[in-house]
Amino acid sequence: MSELRVLHASDALLPSGWARNVLLRWDAAGRLVQVQPDAEPTVDAPRSTGPVIPGMPNLHSHAFQRAFAGLTEFRGSGEDSFWSWRTLMYRFAAQLSPAQVEAIATWLYVEMLEAGYTSVCEFHYLHHDRDGRPYAEDAELALALLRAAERTGIGLTLLPVLYQASGFGGLAPNAGQRRFIRSTDSMLRLLERLRPLCAAQGARLGLAPHSLRAVTPEALRDVLAGLDAIDATAPIHIHIAEQTAEVEACLAWSGQRPVAWLLDHAPVDARWCLVHATHMDAGEYRRASATGAVAGLCPTTEANLGDGLFDFGAWRADGGRWGLGSDSHACVNAAEELLMLEYGQRLATRQRNIGAEAAEPGVATALTLAAVQGGAQASGRAVGGLAVGQQADFVMLDAHHPALAGLCATDMLSSHVFASHRSNAIAAAWVAGGRRVVGGRHPLHHDAAAAFVAARSQLLDASP
Repeated sequence: MSELRVLHASDALLPSGWARNVLLRWDAAGRLVQVQPDAEPTVDAPRSTGPVIPGMPNLHSHAFQRAFAGLTEFRGSGEDSFWSWRTLMYRFAAQLSPAQVEAIATWLYVEMLEAGYTSVCEFHYLHHDRDGRPYAEDAELALALLRAAERTGIGLTLLPVLYQASGFGGLAPNAGQRRFIRSTDSMLRLLERLRPLCAAQGARLGLAPHSLRAVTPEALRDVLAGLDAIDATAPIHIHIAEQTAEVEACLAWSGQRPVAWLLDHAPVDARWCLVHATHMDAGEYRRASATGAVAGLCPTTEANLGDGLFDFGAWRADGGRWGLGSDSHACVNAAEELLMLEYGQRLATRQRNIGAEAAEPGVATALTLAAVQGGAQASGRAVGGLAVGQQADFVMLDAHHPALAGLCATDMLSSHVFASHRSNAIAAAWVAGGRRVVGGRHPLHHDAAAAFVAARSQLLDASP
């Protein structure tokens, strides 16, 4: 296909559902200016060779953790949990150099683009040198992530993380957290430093108070006020209610569950993404969904860490918005996150086809459309699907893949999610109208993979 700013799709998934013979046009800035179903092919329009679906926003990523995915799957204590995993993660994070962070992120972003993600929200809390001192360039590690995103062409929402304590009530941080710690003033200076750099690259800048256990009420209040002075529309993400131990500790500290405390003490609204929010009671589900905030679900990571299951039915019953993240990157595959979400709910409810909607009985179609909308909201970017005014972020399914070949478009998407068996059924991907993946591969695939392997080998050699 040429680099003309037009594509004719025989089948395309629009926000309203599947449509035939859709003509897509976008401008020089990569924004869609025409989405016309039932259009006759035009001379200037290349034709897609498979169904076109919106690119998936990945709303939660810790890029550096990709380098030790799969390396914590052994029993290290009598009863392993998130907390024992976190100890191993801290040990690994202590060794990383800026060059290694960039190499890991570059390969991860290549993987994401090849697997159906066209943008990512990077929850960035690795700020300082190995001894906890700021780099001469305070934004050194954030700049590594910006370079990785620019080089690969993935859309980016950068979320610097405010991390100050090791537990509720402002407990002093421990040695494993020394690279994460920032004062509130330091965080606001970092945001000011990054704002023009993100704007120049087309990236979005937001903020991530790490969690209620890592940020005191006073710091949360002050950093939110400072963020509003910089950009009153910036997205805000926070880890919350991921673990039952976290809920118990919050109750002991405040007398409230984490989500309830947050709703009572912070201006939670549609700018917010509540990452995980796994353990809420009925009142929290009802109140949190009413704010318009997005629930940031990370099904494969939540399964990997033994977090528990989000009550998807309760959240949707109250009109709650949601999106998907790959978090620790135990899996980097947008379709597999959808599969894991659906299968987790089936196991919990002992029913099938939980993700279907009244207006859309196809599970894969309904889940994809909802996850794209929620992910776009959480990213603070116009990446909400194939509609005029949105960015031209989309992927083309491989109509020749054995799991998809010979099927209609709706069934191709269903088979992509439920039957492609972890093999790549993405033929091509566009971000802002530019092709990033052709023939299932990113142009940087081999070089980025080699650099990633080298960085991981260095880290493993250096690990105690």
